[in-house]
Amino acid sequence: MCSLEKKGNIFILTLTGDGEHRLNPTLLNSIKSTLHRVRQQATASSALITTAHGKFFSNGYDIDWAQSFPDRLILVDDLLRSVVSDLISLPMPTIAAVTGHASAAGYILALVHDYVLMRSDRGFLYMSELDIKRVIPLWFVAVVEGKVGDAAARRRIVMQARKVTAKEAVRLGIVDSAHDSAEETVKAAVGLGDDLVKRGWDGHVYAENRKSFLVHVIRALEDTSERNVGSKL
Repeated sequence: MCSLEKKGNIFILTLTGDGEHRLNPTLLNSIKSTLHRVRQQATASSALITTAHGKFFSNGYDIDWAQSFPDRLILVDDLLRSVVSDLISLPMPTIAAVTGHASAAGYILALVHDYVLMRSDRGFLYMSELDIKRVIPLWFVAVVEGKVGDAAARRRIVMQARKVTAKEAVRLGIVDSAHDSAEETVKAAVGLGDDLVKRGWDGHVYAENRKSFLVHVIRALEDTSERNVGSKL
């Protein structure tokens, strides 16, 4: 599940508990509901921070739950697509404060935010599909292409299944900054959020510009022809 805290014009969405924050309908629907609250409560200039308790930011799809029945694989993929679409259309800057491991779909959840901050004392980013013998969804690749500019870095992420630490992720241009602890990561995210809120941008204009910037990601999200998800998740 997740909680929502509001500090001035900054919303902090936290994945709660000490588990792996595996993405299943319960958690994804909780995130969607919370993002709906953020959208309703947003002021003229706001910002969203997404973070998590415990060792993991998110360890990806809840494979044990999803692989029991083929329809579950489709459901969990559709729900994450919907959450990502909500984040892309959210009328404010978004910041992921990655305070633990982010793997596979959890990596994508972090990466789709406008800014990614990461703790350097613990945790890594890991696109695990190659190692666990699963085909990466095409829309995951679209997110990576849209958010990581360097081709060599994208190759490390997708084709080498590289476990990337915070300092390496900064060097490769995957994340924006690295910080000494979970607390410092969230503190830095709040500071960035304050700076962005002070710009006074119109949130709806901001969202439309983001959608233009990520138009190929949106098209990939909307492509429901990719349905052999049993081998992909």
